[in-house]
Amino acid sequence: MRTSQKGVSLIKSFEGLRLKSYQDSVGVWTIGYGATRGITAGMTITSEQAERMLVNDIGRFEPEIERLVKVPLNQAQWDALMSFTYNLGAANLGSSTLLKLLNAGDYAGAAEQFPRWNKAGGQVLAGLTKRRLAERAMFLGAA
Repeated sequence: MRTSQKGVSLIKSFEGLRLKSYQDSVGVWTIGYGATRGITAGMTITSEQAERMLVNDIGRFEPEIERLVKVPLNQAQWDALMSFTYNLGAANLGSSTLLKLLNAGDYAGAAEQFPRWNKAGGQVLAGLTKRRLAERAMFLGAA
């Protein structure tokens, strides 16, 4: 399965676009739509480069989701998991109760796990709370 435009739009809406590198809430250097690989202080990119970085990162995570998820997904569920994985990484998805419940066929239980992932550096962040609720809604087909 591939990430739909609706899934890409969800990621973009929460990541925002920054053309100059910055440190995120836990000090990770970030640029574009939340890209972190190889980013250092003082970097600048164009919006076209940011789009390519986003597409490349999504392309990196799609096989990880395919590998980790053992049950059928609809497009909305896939897109919600992509946003989650894009933000938190495949390792966090892989070790999550969300994935354990999902792979056991408990889709509703899995959906209820999204809101638990709203902390960075041990602090609850309003932006992450909002993002997880949007991902949960999308996963449940309500968005």
